[in-house]
Amino acid sequence: MSHVVLDHVDQYLRLGQEYGASDVHLATGFPPAWRRVGQLLPIWDDHPPLTAEDTLKLTQSFLGESEWKRLEEKGDVDFAYDNGEGRFRASVVRQRLGLDMVFRIINTKIRSIEEIGLPGEHILPLTRYHNGLVLVTGAVGSGKSTTLAALLDFINRDREDHILTLEDPIEYVYESQSCHVSQREVHLHTASFSKALRAALREDPDIIMVGEMRDLETIQLALTAAETGHLVLGTLHTGNAPRTLDRILDVFPNDQREQIRIMVAESLRGILSQQLVPKADGSGRTLALEILVNTPAVANCIREGKTFMLPGIMQTGKNVGMVTMDESLRRLYVQGIISAEDCLYRAVDKVQMREYLKS
Repeated sequence: MSHVVLDHVDQYLRLGQEYGASDVHLATGFPPAWRRVGQLLPIWDDHPPLTAEDTLKLTQSFLGESEWKRLEEKGDVDFAYDNGEGRFRASVVRQRLGLDMVFRIINTKIRSIEEIGLPGEHILPLTRYHNGLVLVTGAVGSGKSTTLAALLDFINRDREDHILTLEDPIEYVYESQSCHVSQREVHLHTASFSKALRAALREDPDIIMVGEMRDLETIQLALTAAETGHLVLGTLHTGNAPRTLDRILDVFPNDQREQIRIMVAESLRGILSQQLVPKADGSGRTLALEILVNTPAVANCIREGKTFMLPGIMQTGKNVGMVTMDESLRRLYVQGIISAEDCLYRAVDKVQMREYLKS
């Protein structure tokens, strides 16, 4: 069995779902592989590498006409793939040897705030604002989508408002509960995040979820929306709160930065930064979470451009639920959930963490 190249990607995806993989990789020049508990491993130990013909056939087995066109034109395409047995975030790229496919297996059941282990008492207040910006940040595969889905699901039951999501691609599907939910997919329903955001302001939403704030225009529109009476939830690929704020400010030209700092200081509600850390016993991964809540002291730091002072302020803001990434990691280490190596490897301030672990 293991040496036969299966003729449809669905067969590999079914295996991935069955064995609890988070991603399935089908790449030219490599045997079929999957990511389980954060590690990328071949599905079968003795499977030969896939050839360019294999991956071409597999790509043809599931790509629709419009996706083919995008792949031909741009050399890469990513979209949500639904085969009736599950939803997947599919990405196909053309590279030197042939085609590479990666599928993120989307857990279609939305997990609640409690199930993920988010501290509800400090997180729920962030979902109840009528305007402002809440950011969920972290590297690729750190569970940002899962966290956002839990927040939106809570809002969907807790409020009676219009939720609009702008995603690339749509991952979780929300049934309208006490809110009315509209979901738009970039490329499928709109050309870009910035175009969708422009249109969004005319669609009278109360809550806007922006899948990714990657460029100046999108960030600018999101800030404007947050200022003009919308609660905006967005994601960024940054590791912690100070870096997130620097990243937002850095996309703007120098002459606009002061004005943007004031905008961010006024509209920011909170930043959740997260990473998934392998558990010491090998049974899976656990969430390390940094929480920044915008207090007058935090707003002051942002206005004055002194983001380097934030970790200090966060250490004194425990009463409103603030916690730094390094504190969160230390806590997991003390509880015996993660190893000292992982605690150090994932720390922001490695020098201080090394001292702490020694003592």
